[in-house]
Order: sequence, then structure tokens, then C-alpha cells
Amino acid sequence: MARPKNTLETIQITISTTQQVKDSLQLLTETGFYGKNAADTAHALLKERIRELIQLGQLPNPAEKK
Repeated sequence: MARPKNTLETIQITISTTQQVKDSLQLLTETGFYGKNAADTAHALLKERIRELIQLGQLPNPAEKK
């Protein structure tokens, strides 16, 4: 089942990293669990870690600020 379209505005950011990190992102991408490319995989991992930080109380929940 397709997920609903994201209604939040998206912005582009650029990061610089090492070849080893890019290679690791590519390997994770090839598992099919994280995204279609290294950028999608990095996005998925960032979201996952941000959720963990919110659950641990180390980051305020942006949804509660509204």
C-alpha cells in the first residue's frame, strides 16, 4: 500500500562525508529497507535517530510545540 503524500514542506541540505560513510549508506540501500539511494537512506537513518532522541528526552518533540 502506498504511503500518503508528505504535506510538510521539504528543504534540501547538503552534507560532506567520507567515502566509507557513503559506501555504508550504499550497502544499506541495497538491502531495500532504507531507500532507493544513499540520500534516501541517510534521510531514513536521520529520522530514526531523531525519533530515538525524542523518546530518550534528549530532544524536544517538535509536534508538542504547536
